[in-house]
Amino acid sequence: MGGDERGNRFSGPVHDFPFCVPVGSQAPHAAGVAYAFKLRREPRVAVCMFGDGATSKGDVYEAMNFAGVHKLPVVFVATNNQWAISVPLRLQTGCETLAQKTIAAGFAGEQIDGCDAVAVRAAAEEAIAAARDGKGPRFIEAVTYRLGDHTTSDDASRYRSADEVQAHWKEEPITRLRTHLVGQKMWTKADEDQLAAECHERIEAAVERYLTMEPRRPETIFDHLYADLPEAYAVQRRELAGENDA
Repeated sequence: MGGDERGNRFSGPVHDFPFCVPVGSQAPHAAGVAYAFKLRREPRVAVCMFGDGATSKGDVYEAMNFAGVHKLPVVFVATNNQWAISVPLRLQTGCETLAQKTIAAGFAGEQIDGCDAVAVRAAAEEAIAAARDGKGPRFIEAVTYRLGDHTTSDDASRYRSADEVQAHWKEEPITRLRTHLVGQKMWTKADEDQLAAECHERIEAAVERYLTMEPRRPETIFDHLYADLPEAYAVQRRELAGENDA
């Protein structure tokens, strides 16, 4: 993001919400959007993704309960990579599976192999179709493993062993998908090289666009806080803009 909200302007669907930094806070947003879809009788579905740690937050429980009560068209997807930063799953939830947490909310949840791209797509398509057909919310627990550090400031070697991580590398989803496609004669070395070259080109072009982007003026931090900016903030905005109230 570069410290600038323009980093949330994706090239994909314009209806994607900005990233939520507070853990789990996107779940009530998704439930609210799904409620709007239902009120407007729109055949649409809200999809909300979060990690295993977020399922221990009140925001997620409240959103799931609200979705269950109103039978909302929303699909919750929990990426269970088994580590909420440095806290292992067994120390942050008492449930045997995250999918079980939907029982109290009154709708269906399922656990799938999150390292199997084909299985993930199939489960997502089925859940979205059911939600769109008025069958209420769904929950998908995609079980996977975080092979790298949580962030660039994290050092995962401080809380898990190299042997544990190495054992999970054989489940790595890109390699599994490549092996499957090659076995089905649907992917070749030439395809791989072409894709890598295209990805490299797109990344370099995106970096160049970012580096040449003019920075926002500091007073613009006030521009999207209120429909009508309170006078106390308006004064600060004018000061930052170098405007003289006199």
